[in-house]
Amino acid sequence: GDGVLRTEDGGQTWSKPNRGKAGPGKVKCVTIDPHDNHTIYAGSEPIAIWVTHDRGMTWESLDGILDVQGISDIDYPVPAVEPHVRDVVVDPQNKSIIYATLQVGYMVKSIDAGKTWNLLDNAVDADAHQLVSRKDKPECLYLSTGGHSHRLGESPGRALYRSLDGGASWIPMAMEFDQEYSIPMVTDPRNEDIVYSAVAYGNPNEWRKRETGAGTSLIRSTDGGETWQGLSTTQEMSRFYAEAITLDPADPDNVFVATRKGHIFGSTDQGATWANLGVQVPEVSDLKAVSV
Repeated sequence: GDGVLRTEDGGQTWSKPNRGKAGPGKVKCVTIDPHDNHTIYAGSEPIAIWVTHDRGMTWESLDGILDVQGISDIDYPVPAVEPHVRDVVVDPQNKSIIYATLQVGYMVKSIDAGKTWNLLDNAVDADAHQLVSRKDKPECLYLSTGGHSHRLGESPGRALYRSLDGGASWIPMAMEFDQEYSIPMVTDPRNEDIVYSAVAYGNPNEWRKRETGAGTSLIRSTDGGETWQGLSTTQEMSRFYAEAITLDPADPDNVFVATRKGHIFGSTDQGATWANLGVQVPEVSDLKAVSV
């Protein structure tokens, strides 16, 4: 609940640039604008989107999101968690186009830099998690979901979807797999037809009750989401879930996975084999690789 923190020494020390000033509180996601690295978006709980144009010194609330019909009526079925923004994505070719995924509230899209928003809910799961907008074809979107609407019989797919028209309509992906829950979604920067994700059975509450846990399949598509193939997984990935996936920007054959339990694995062959990197951290919610 302490907002967005910033480091200027590679993580050695952290500060809150806007301390004492208005800004986001319980932050669920942070996105740096690919067009301007001084502009940062923060999605929070309860549902709100904030933007800063000076690297966090001052923040503005994009209150137009609350004008979207149905936003105030979202009922997230977990008592300790309110409806919230799960991911914010800026169109890689047009800085005025912004998407946000909402926990059991579908997605919203703005074409005027966040002043006004429209709901994206056409034949897609309401429990929207991570969204990817392709750099070469920004109107092509890949989405991971929690399968909420699938379990209610209200959506045509299971965990993954894609859109070819900027979110106006959606096509189910990865129907080769029975799992109906997903979080990570990442594309290969050399060829964005190559997409990685991970799917699991049920939701995290159910994983804790089963000896087999999440029953994770780590999966990859090489044709823009048309078809998907399973990759090798470790026992820990399978049981505790591959919560986050990232690729080495200098050599995307190097793939990294963080499990919900807090272990990090690396692959040098696009996920064919894995090595435990010997890193133990608290529960992971996201992972990024940076080349220096």
